Amino acid sequence: MKINSLTPILTYSLGFWLFCSLPTLTPPGLALPLSKSPVIVTPKNLNKLIQELAQAKIIYLGETHNQIQDHQAQLQLIKLLYQQNPKIVIALEMFQRPYQDVLDQYLQGKIPESQLIEQTQYHQRWGFPWENYAEILRFAQKNNLPVLAINTPTEVTRKVAKEGLESLTPSEQKYIPPISEINLNSPEYRQMLLEIYQQHHHGGKSNSSDFENFFRAQILWDETMADAIANYVKINPDSQVIVLVGQGHVIYNYGIPSRVQRRLEDINSIQRSILFQSPDQDPTSPNNSPISDFIWQH
Repeated sequence: MKINSLTPILTYSLGFWLFCSLPTLTPPGLALPLSKSPVIVTPKNLNKLIQELAQAKIIYLGETHNQIQDHQAQLQLIKLLYQQNPKIVIALEMFQRPYQDVLDQYLQGKIPESQLIEQTQYHQRWGFPWENYAEILRFAQKNNLPVLAINTPTEVTRKVAKEGLESLTPSEQKYIPPISEINLNSPEYRQMLLEIYQQHHHGGKSNSSDFENFFRAQILWDETMADAIANYVKINPDSQVIVLVGQGHVIYNYGIPSRVQRRLEDINSIQRSILFQSPDQDPTSPNNSPISDFIWQH
């Protein structure tokens, strides 16, 4: 697996900020990939993409957080998908679960955008420019679209990264799935994260206990977002969920998609993933999963 070229991009979509000042068989019900390699999306075949996505219950738009072109493409896709099916909901990694009520107040026009930013502590908890996502939120408000805050509280993720899952108090577990539902059995994901972690933090050397806590924090992050998405789908089976999330949580289905499907194994829920500016990475993983279903070329 080629990790060197992947590291700079995934730094912006995995959990490395936890330590910084800023923030072979298809599983049951998981739709088979469209192909062994991702389908390249260009303006010429954009209409075909939208048609392909019509049957999907959950669509992941895997971004690099600091790339404005990714966010422009996300907004374009959201508008096209809305034209096709107005029953869409937007799920955002950028907002943490305790702030769902604040997000709802903004969408209902009860508070202005400035209050949304302040009351969700957006700049402290996310840190990327507000304008990257502002037009997406404005579109949702204008068209009365639900928006889900799906991310884990920063305090919880950082505590797990430093002290492990066992350190969490009952009150700190309020906005995460039950500890018993957090599945750490993901050897390929672990190996990918280990190689990136070693390069990013230790120049090839790693403290095993530090990495284990980092790995658990990453899994918790994925499981929490998957839990929020799956819960919504169970209650709103007619909706199509569009998930805006760092591509590190989506590639090869390692992060969120497989964990959503585990929770929805009794529901026919096709999932599709789109990456923007694909990482220079092998198109398939060791278990023959494609890195994503589609690659959007700017």
